[in-house]
Amino acid sequence: MRVVIVDYGSGNLRSAAKAFERAAAENEIPTDVEVTSAPETIAFADCVVLPGVGAFADCRRGLLAVPGLEAALHEAVVMRARPFLGICVGMQLMAEIGREFEAVEGLGWIAGEVVPIEPADRSLKIPHMGWNEVERKSAHPLVAGLGSGVHAYFVHSYHFRLADPADLVATADYGGPLAAVIARDNIAGTQFHPEKSQEGGLRLIRNFLRWHP
Repeated sequence: MRVVIVDYGSGNLRSAAKAFERAAAENEIPTDVEVTSAPETIAFADCVVLPGVGAFADCRRGLLAVPGLEAALHEAVVMRARPFLGICVGMQLMAEIGREFEAVEGLGWIAGEVVPIEPADRSLKIPHMGWNEVERKSAHPLVAGLGSGVHAYFVHSYHFRLADPADLVATADYGGPLAAVIARDNIAGTQFHPEKSQEGGLRLIRNFLRWHP
């Protein structure tokens, strides 16, 4: 199985690749992990991972700056229905629109918008940064084995406000619920960084590698 981690100038590419390699090795899942920006490689991968760090608009422009990259993502994820995982801003890019400093169209794969975190408790600092508990809201395969009390590592000031609650898999609480894991059909995303989330993150990656939507 060939897993590609998309290189478009944003994201912790090497740490993400190492986490996927470790999860595959520890669970005896034959996997070739490749970090690439090559559209032809991405278009025909078995699984696609899109990391993202920074502002929504910058990441969106980063995708557009690589000739053929967005078309390759469309081919792999929409046309060929290969499993897709967006990480942090990579998850947010699936939205219809991002409203971080400016309104920028997303990929439009999952209905909703990316908006500022506005905690009910005004003493909570923004960004939401550090470890937080993840609470499952559905029995999706990606969160299989992730029991109550599992924590993950977050760094974000904006969150994905879903239009359809059916797309919500897990939440985190930060002065109110935030989408932590979302999924629809063959596409999924985590607001947290599974590559930085120790055992819980590795379990989710293992689940992704075994996922056959």
